[in-house]
Amino acid sequence: MAAPLRPPTDPATPELDEEQHAAVTAPRGPVCVLAGAGTGKTRTITRRIAHLVRSGHVAPGQVLAVTFTARAAGELRTRLRTLGVGGVQARTFHAAALRQLRYFWPRVVSEEPWQLLESKLRVVGQAAHRAGADTNSESLRDLASEIEWAKATLVAPADYPARVASARRDVPADAALLAKVYANYEQIKTDNALLDFDDLLLHTAAVLEGHPEVASEFRDRYRCFVVDEYQDVTPLQQRVLDAWLGERDDLTVVGDANQTIYTFAGATPRYLLDFSRRFPEAVVVRLRRDYRSTPQVVSAANSVISAARGQVAGTRLRLVGQQPAGQEPSFSEYEDEPAEANAVGATIKRMIADGTPASEIAVLFRVNAQSEVYERALDEVGVPFQVRGGERFFARAEVRQAMVALRSAGGVAGESDDGGLVAGVRAVLAPLGLTEEPAGGTAGRQRWESLRALAGLAQELVAEAPDTDLAGFAAELVRRADSAHPPTVQGVTLASLHAAKGLEWDAVFLVGLVDGTLPIQYAEGDQAKLEEERRLLYVGITRARRRLALSWALSRTPGGRRGRRRSRFLYALIPEGHPASRLPASRGGPKPRCRICGSPLGGAEASVTQRCDSCPADVDLDLLERLKAWRSSAAKQQQVPTYVVFTDATLTAIAELRPLDDAGLVAIPGIGAAKLQRYGPDVLALLSTDDLG
Repeated sequence: MAAPLRPPTDPATPELDEEQHAAVTAPRGPVCVLAGAGTGKTRTITRRIAHLVRSGHVAPGQVLAVTFTARAAGELRTRLRTLGVGGVQARTFHAAALRQLRYFWPRVVSEEPWQLLESKLRVVGQAAHRAGADTNSESLRDLASEIEWAKATLVAPADYPARVASARRDVPADAALLAKVYANYEQIKTDNALLDFDDLLLHTAAVLEGHPEVASEFRDRYRCFVVDEYQDVTPLQQRVLDAWLGERDDLTVVGDANQTIYTFAGATPRYLLDFSRRFPEAVVVRLRRDYRSTPQVVSAANSVISAARGQVAGTRLRLVGQQPAGQEPSFSEYEDEPAEANAVGATIKRMIADGTPASEIAVLFRVNAQSEVYERALDEVGVPFQVRGGERFFARAEVRQAMVALRSAGGVAGESDDGGLVAGVRAVLAPLGLTEEPAGGTAGRQRWESLRALAGLAQELVAEAPDTDLAGFAAELVRRADSAHPPTVQGVTLASLHAAKGLEWDAVFLVGLVDGTLPIQYAEGDQAKLEEERRLLYVGITRARRRLALSWALSRTPGGRRGRRRSRFLYALIPEGHPASRLPASRGGPKPRCRICGSPLGGAEASVTQRCDSCPADVDLDLLERLKAWRSSAAKQQQVPTYVVFTDATLTAIAELRPLDDAGLVAIPGIGAAKLQRYGPDVLALLSTDDLG
């Protein structure tokens, strides 16, 4: 269905749908644009800036637009130039802060500029050595990541242990030791007049907060601010933004809480979600029309995110597809990972032969270690590819180190373990970090995943050639590494879900969708982390324009134990009756299942809430109280008991599911056509007032 367009009376606002037009032409002041995937947010941002300039509200040089990547900032500048609006400063937070510091630094800090660190690992290594911490490369990367998280969330070294404890944050070492490394790191930088990238933001905020004359000069220069991807700001970035603004409110923010996937790095959607509370007079516009994907892809994305819980779910931004109808997403189950990868490779080869450009195809996965089997599968069928956001498997440092260790062990002792090749490989890899469970921070987990993938290759080789020893396995690894083709720009993209953010392709293959991988194993038991895993899948689905394929394998290796379960996020997504659904039938049709974990439901109340007892409730208690008050009033007017209007279970389901429309209401057991006609408008009106803004 085509969206209604506005007449092109203003050259800055041609061919905009009603919601885009409302965002573009909103009066100067606080504006919050909740922009779903594919809804044209960049188009809306640039046309709003152009509209403000052409309307005389602001000069181009008085606008500062900030986003999170240099690529996105470059796209903003290019589009603004196309609209005839040059001179707007479109930069990343760090680039904008660096530019400002260079100007103000001699006046408020020192005549001599401090040196900017391109990489902090050397200084982190010195700090770790002084503290007695490990200084291997993975440990240093984990330490650097923790320091970055602490600074992004405005946590000082002395406060670090208490903060990580209260946040239940997984840390790669003892918190007190990490705090000592962090303190040493800051001292070494100060002693040597060094700045890291986070310092650019910290010093910019401090200068504007502590020097009124500098703040006044800056605020005279910049009058209007636009922030893209506002769901990903950190407390540090928000502090800088507040310092830029001062007491003013000429701010436009654009974001989608459903795409918040960087909380591990300090990002938080709360500034987006609380925008209308901070600025009660703010204009809030929701962009829901998806111009990127087919309605079938959009429906899949909506199905995944509709089961979300918590504050992010409260935004209730449900996409509406605008493209012509396309094919339904495909769901495929395979015996093992190589079979899954080979099937994906064969399908991609056929697609390319049928005319789909390789550059318009992507294979997306949860962790980088999953890329190896797809690199190999594409190599075997002669399809070029590129790995985005990470090195190819055999180029990774931990893999090269493991290959050296395996080659040495095979050359000296041959196969010396009675347990065979797999046990021998695990014995060699254990000192390098192959434990039963991943340990440490992000870098440690990445190392563990790569080593586990190597052990999986040993299992696979044994299935094909049972007599292979360590020396033979090491030689096979060298052969595979040597046979890999270099990446080409026009190839199929292999990328993690995080690296795919902000990109799109005609065809997307989402692979390896099993519990333990998506959601990732260490998210178990933490509802906030599980919800972020759900949002990762949502981001992956919304990367696809026309074709979407989802797949999983029951075992890691050929002949292995088929102990895996497909991702719990797929249970509400796979259509009833689909061969991959494998839902057990009962009298009267398929047994209802929990919309969160996929377990069979038992009991009337569970069927109403569509949630099993073991999954925690996410009821909006304030909304529930308002619903009960409305029910009491309706029952009194009709002179009937309250349960005749709606039972407590039905009201609880409404407060938990927060349906968007009539279809959402009648999907709740206990709400039929008669009750929909009598009570539906009142309930939906009540729900709409509970929505953000």
